[in-house]
Amino acid sequence: MPAPPPRYVGQALTDRRAQALLTGRAVFADDVRLDRPLHLAFMRSVLADATLEAVDTSQAEYLQGVVAVHVGRDVADLGRLSVNPVLPVTGPLEYPLLAGQAVYAVGQPVAAVLAESPFIAQDAVECVYAQYGDPPAGEAHGPSAFQHWQTGDVAACFDRADQVVECRVRHPRLAPSPMEPRTIAVEYEPTADTVRVWHSTQTPHRSRSELAAILGIDAQRIHVVATSVGGAFGMKASLYPEEVFAVWAAFRHRRSVKWTASRSEDFLAATHGRGVHTHGRLAIDRHGRFLALQARTDAPVGHWLPNSGLVTAWNSGRILPGGYRIEALDIQARATPAHRAPTGIYRGAGRPEANCLIERLVDLAARATGLDPFAIRERNLLGADELPHETATGNVLDSGDYAGALRLLRERGGYDELLRRRDACRAQGGLYGVGLGFYVEPSGNGWESAEVTWQADDSVDVASGSSSQGHGRETAFAQIAADALGITIERVAVRCADTARCPAGIGALASRSTAIGGSAVLEACRELVARRARGESLPLTAAVRYENTGQAWGYGAYLVAVRIDVDTGQLTIERASCVDDTGLVVNPAQVDGQVRGGFAQGLGEATMEQVVYDENDQLLTGSFMDYAMPRAADIPALDIHKMHTPSPFNTLGAKGVGEAGTIGAPAAILNAALDALAGLGIAHLDMPLTPDKLWHAIHAPPPNEGEP
Repeated sequence: MPAPPPRYVGQALTDRRAQALLTGRAVFADDVRLDRPLHLAFMRSVLADATLEAVDTSQAEYLQGVVAVHVGRDVADLGRLSVNPVLPVTGPLEYPLLAGQAVYAVGQPVAAVLAESPFIAQDAVECVYAQYGDPPAGEAHGPSAFQHWQTGDVAACFDRADQVVECRVRHPRLAPSPMEPRTIAVEYEPTADTVRVWHSTQTPHRSRSELAAILGIDAQRIHVVATSVGGAFGMKASLYPEEVFAVWAAFRHRRSVKWTASRSEDFLAATHGRGVHTHGRLAIDRHGRFLALQARTDAPVGHWLPNSGLVTAWNSGRILPGGYRIEALDIQARATPAHRAPTGIYRGAGRPEANCLIERLVDLAARATGLDPFAIRERNLLGADELPHETATGNVLDSGDYAGALRLLRERGGYDELLRRRDACRAQGGLYGVGLGFYVEPSGNGWESAEVTWQADDSVDVASGSSSQGHGRETAFAQIAADALGITIERVAVRCADTARCPAGIGALASRSTAIGGSAVLEACRELVARRARGESLPLTAAVRYENTGQAWGYGAYLVAVRIDVDTGQLTIERASCVDDTGLVVNPAQVDGQVRGGFAQGLGEATMEQVVYDENDQLLTGSFMDYAMPRAADIPALDIHKMHTPSPFNTLGAKGVGEAGTIGAPAAILNAALDALAGLGIAHLDMPLTPDKLWHAIHAPPPNEGEP
């Protein structure tokens, strides 16, 4: 008999799309060549809060090559974007494609120009004039939401506590900044009155259904393609007003339409991440055991809500208290409107916000009780025999060995040696700190789809409802299918992100695609194997809509050692190590890539990235001249270690890893920096930990200096 094909799951195979992507042969939305398209540009508000008294488009309309100029009244009768109601919402859920009677943020589209070239469209935008008046009377515009979780006698626990620690954590607003900005190319088909839309999105099927609902047309008239997407990080999980307008304009003018945002437009009007402020108090007994947690989280949203606009606030509350055993909880999460760009899900989406708060409190508890940071965590983390564990916020932590991850990290990360280096550096007057951050990471919940066809020539076609924006999804799904069907991987073709050629699905967000989308592929393949065993002949097709039984919770810990230069305030990461448990690993190279990428973004938040507005809500960081991004030279080597505890909540046994680094790294870096500065009496700093901020903290006069 011939030798069985090799097993592919668990092998670090190269991404099968890497060559095309790296050599410029992949086709992104802006690469699509349309036949004589109209090019779209937007005139945007220069004020954050004002009535819109008039918009004069006459000069723009007379420019040669301008086909049309539209204002708010032209699209006022369209529908609204749907919002995931994870929190109860109050206030208006408006979704203006173009501003109506008022503007509510700098950068909000006021008028739209359609022209024969992008240069004419931009020139015409400069000829549109808006007349503004005083801000609308009444309460602040925009949606808000609130939720409260409580269990146990919190007040009694604080009354009998031997120690109470308290802290605040302010997360900077972040610009997701994928390599490819928002882009849409709409090909209009006049005979059928339909459109094919190349859209830079994480959720092509949702884009299609939302476009149909907002425009009030049959979804069969819209075909969305998103096979090449140059990064997203949550920023492309929702439909934007500009994108809906592009599709509306194609139908309205019976012409193809194209729009690509400039980088400045993305800074102004794409969704930002983080920006959350948290406050917490932790009650501890004399044995260093946690008794109660009070936590308040305040998450900003803009003047309109994207699809997942409430998820950050929800996650920042419901993920608490992480993997710790705390019986008495009082947790509040609030989303509040602001006259700024909308905030949406950004890699981590509430997970880093919850984690930084609890991990800062745990470090303060270690300092207050005199316990080692590893020891106090081990003492209070849920044990492996306590999982699955239902939390007070309605979650089920599925599986793992939290303390085991800490022990592995302590050993492999060289913790004891780092402490010796720290003590030696401090003895010479230097600033050296060691920081630890444990984390848990919920993957997405719900369903995903797959359609697998086993052809007569023994080749296999896999069509997934999921999508990819650099994940290497096509490779991972091919590995799963090849193993399940007992064929070589070269015989497996995988396609994603095409609403005409793939089954309906959710898409790529919330670290869900391998756990849920991969399980859908596996279930479909198992059905094919069973049908062949019952005597059915090829070709065969199995279509599966798979729904997991609960969220898979990855977890792990990060250990960071930092040195801070006394003279410049420059923070240098001397060593960084991590342990991640992502359940079953399909492709180790992809997991490592996700961990390193997440760590880079976590480092960015902790040390340099920050969207800044002035007191009038004018954006001050509108380009990379003002917004700092980590470069390759800024990213230290990361020592990666793994554990593998399969999740019982999905067929594949996988857990999410896409957001691990963004969750664990900021807490570890912040704890390390404050450990380095503890001898100076500095117990609090807000991220990002820039050299300027650190220098001023180091050289600030002691409290009460100079007072009588």
